[in-house]
Amino acid sequence: MDVILKWIGGGTVAAALVLAGVAVGGRAVAENEPAAPVAAPEPEAQPAPLHPHGAIAAKAVADAKRLYTVRRILPIEGPIKYGEWHWDDEGVPDGPLLVTVDLQARVISIFQGGYEIGAAAVLLGTDEHPTPTGVFPILWKQRHNVSEKYGNAPMPWSMFLTLDGVAIHGGSEVENGYASHGCIGVPDDIAKRLFAIAKKGDKVVITDGKRMGLGDSII
Repeated sequence: MDVILKWIGGGTVAAALVLAGVAVGGRAVAENEPAAPVAAPEPEAQPAPLHPHGAIAAKAVADAKRLYTVRRILPIEGPIKYGEWHWDDEGVPDGPLLVTVDLQARVISIFQGGYEIGAAAVLLGTDEHPTPTGVFPILWKQRHNVSEKYGNAPMPWSMFLTLDGVAIHGGSEVENGYASHGCIGVPDDIAKRLFAIAKKGDKVVITDGKRMGLGDSII
C-alpha cells in the first residue's frame, strides 16, 4: 500500500477511498433489497380419475362367466345308454351348481364350478307334453313327491322348475320307449345325489341340440 500511495499521491488515495466507499455502500444497499419473487412451478398434469366401481363390476361379470365355463368333461366312452349314469366329484373344488339337459342327446349333465360331476340318460316329454327349453331356477324341492295329476305316480327327489309341475325327479324307468309328461326323469342314483347338493335358485339349462366342449360357456 505504501508503494501505491507514493506513486499516486495522497489526493488520489482519498478519491480512491471515497469511490471504494461508494462501491461498498452500493453493495450493502443491494444486499439489503428484497429478492425478486420466484415464479411458482406450474402444477403437474393430474392423471385421469380412476373409476373403481366400473372396474369391480367388470371383474365381477368376468368372474361370473368363468364360473359357468366348462372346465372338465367326464371321460365317458360312447353315447350314454338308457339306465346308464356316471358320477365323480372327487377333488372337485367348490363352485356353483349348474345342470344342463339336452333334448336331442337326451342326457343330463351336472356341473360344479364348471366341472362335470354327473351325467345320465333321461326320459323327456312328448310332442303332446313337451319338455320346455330355456334357463330355469330350481323353485322348490320335495323329497317324497307323488303326482296326483298322473295317478299318484311316485316322483321321489323332485326338483321343480316351473309352476305347472315340470321337474327333475327319480322314480322313473329310464328305458327306451318310455316318456314323461314334460318332466325330466333320471335314474334314482343320480336323482338322490343331485337332490342332496341342489339348492333353491340353482340353474337348470334345457337346450335342443346344443353341443359344448372344454372352455365353452355353459350360459
